[in-house]
Amino acid sequence: MNRTRPALLVSALLIGSLALAACNRDPEPVAPATPPPAQPVEPATPPEPERPAPTVTVTAVQLGTDTAADRTIAAPATSFSASDDTIVAAVSTSAIGDAAMPSSGTLTARWTFEDGQLVDERSEQLDFTGADVTNFRISNPEDWPQGRYTLEISLDGEVVETREFTIE
Repeated sequence: MNRTRPALLVSALLIGSLALAACNRDPEPVAPATPPPAQPVEPATPPEPERPAPTVTVTAVQLGTDTAADRTIAAPATSFSASDDTIVAAVSTSAIGDAAMPSSGTLTARWTFEDGQLVDERSEQLDFTGADVTNFRISNPEDWPQGRYTLEISLDGEVVETREFTIE
């Protein structure tokens, strides 16, 4: 019976080797799955390009005492009488760009006397499209002091035009 133990041991080792050999075998190849049918791809719609806001410029500044029907100055002047009650500034602007997309901005008129003494300052918040005229007025029911005056026109805080005038 002593012979059966070594035979059993050899049989067990042989079975173990076969089992290990089976573990190292490559798996059976699997057939690739059939891909799903291709779905039609809609071309991507490109985003609409941003339209730039119009570029606004001040094209003219005129001074006078009366305006015409189109808000320009009827008789432009640079010298006024002390008894002129009202002085008007007509500020012409032009917006170049997409008229369907107006540009908002602030137009300011700052009137000063001699060495910078403030006479008046007014601002208008505007939507600029195409060509337009904005009027600014200063009034004095009494006689104006004689001397040199300055009008500064600003667009969004930046001085873009300056006009000097006198009152005699």
